[in-house]
Amino acid sequence: MSPETIEKEVKRRKTFAIIAHPDAGKTTLTEKLLLYGGAIQLAGAVKAKKEGKSATSDWMAMEKERGISITSAALQFEYKDHILNLLDTPGHEDFSEDTYRTLMAADTAVMVLDAGKGVEPQTIKLFRVCRDRGIPIITFINKMDRPTKDLYELLDEIEKVLGIKAVPDVWPLGTGFDFKGVYDLRDENLYLFDRTPGGKQKAAFRMAGPNDPSLDEQFDEEIVKAFREQIDLVVNGIGQVDTNAFLLGKETPVYFGSAVNNFGIELFLNKFLELAPGPDHIPLRDGNYLDPVNSPFSAFVFKVQANMNKAHRDRIAFLRICSGVFERGLNVNHNRLDKPVKLSSSFAFFGQDRNTVDLAYPGDIIGLVNPGTFKIGDVLSTGNTPPLRPLPSFAPELFATISCKDTLQLKSFKKGLDQLAEEGILHLFTSRTIGGGVPIIGAMGKLQFEVFQRRLKDEYGADTSIHILPYGISRWVKKEDRSKIPSNANLVEDLFGNMALLFDTEWDMNYFHKNNEGIELLDNPPLED
Repeated sequence: MSPETIEKEVKRRKTFAIIAHPDAGKTTLTEKLLLYGGAIQLAGAVKAKKEGKSATSDWMAMEKERGISITSAALQFEYKDHILNLLDTPGHEDFSEDTYRTLMAADTAVMVLDAGKGVEPQTIKLFRVCRDRGIPIITFINKMDRPTKDLYELLDEIEKVLGIKAVPDVWPLGTGFDFKGVYDLRDENLYLFDRTPGGKQKAAFRMAGPNDPSLDEQFDEEIVKAFREQIDLVVNGIGQVDTNAFLLGKETPVYFGSAVNNFGIELFLNKFLELAPGPDHIPLRDGNYLDPVNSPFSAFVFKVQANMNKAHRDRIAFLRICSGVFERGLNVNHNRLDKPVKLSSSFAFFGQDRNTVDLAYPGDIIGLVNPGTFKIGDVLSTGNTPPLRPLPSFAPELFATISCKDTLQLKSFKKGLDQLAEEGILHLFTSRTIGGGVPIIGAMGKLQFEVFQRRLKDEYGADTSIHILPYGISRWVKKEDRSKIPSNANLVEDLFGNMALLFDTEWDMNYFHKNNEGIELLDNPPLED
């Protein structure tokens, strides 16, 4: 395939993730982007469980029951001759490493903030991951139809808490019940919205100018006066979005709207297409970027998911294509196994639904049926393996032993343990001294334990018991330091043969370090040679 054809396809693609604190409206925004992209015909509120609805991106039973996102889903849809690859990250407080790794596959992040609450704790954590990865961030301030903070205070909060300049690209006419539309600061049009029943269909809008006399006739005098004054302050005091500063992560363009009512969604989506970078800045270890057009095919595995469809009973490895062209049946080099592999069973996903993929380009997310060949972090390529930056791994903070209640379910239990641990939703350890040889699981939040137990029951038929352990900190150790570890240390081995130490508190860890200065304690598993 010619470089011109590949370049054309690369320019069409936008690959992005949505990050937010729970209840900021992330999953609702996802639904509405799909609605405006023509991917779904009717959007239903995520929490409308009484109507039997759930979000398109939510497929796990627990997600549908609780109205939250637990896993990361890949959704591909077309809008205005662009191919959008949307990575829907978990939206619960006890989010897992799955969220972090999914962000590694995105070229842009959309940060959703609740207009009434501003920057919240989980937003801060996810923002830092994006910043460390160099992912540009676009901000959508949601729930403008409800009571809000002062808008200037919101912008100031973004700058002070996150350390990034917040530059509005649109400005709202009114807030709360009086939220009537948004003004495009670049094309100088005011978009006035009409409500639709339940926000299930696209919101109709009318355009006007900020000085249109009809505004004074339609809306409260004070609201219109304040709106015109605010526009003058924003235009003269803040200025317009600087595209280069945005791409460098120095500023975030800000949009206002109400996802539940579809207010501002279409304008936001159009602006997103203008601003969001294409899939051409995959960072390498040396600080350079991979050329997606003129490099051979390459991709990395950022997620492994078991049992997405009970009818298939298969595992899926999700690939982010970095360069070149994917063709079904392609023979590639597998970096970890150091052997050739044929990529034959390939799919594109829309939530749980799958379609066979014959061709895919940089920026695309595809799934491969995984018989155990692929693990998170694997790099597949037709040329030399590109020196991609390794996917992050984070030390768990909660630990528990897990056991099977029924000996007749042991085979299913062990299979479930191995397959679900491969997904990276938690860490699986073994130890000779802790738990009497019973498997140990480590996570970053209690909900991950619940998810793990529920999936073992639903997908593998294994009833389990969990016993919480007292440890709150874990650190890995290098292979050469294993012989130095005291016999009374809480030593465990992870799924990949790496050794780690568990500590009750930070004081215990510091005491150990003080008495064993020759042993280096690592936040992440040591990289393989």
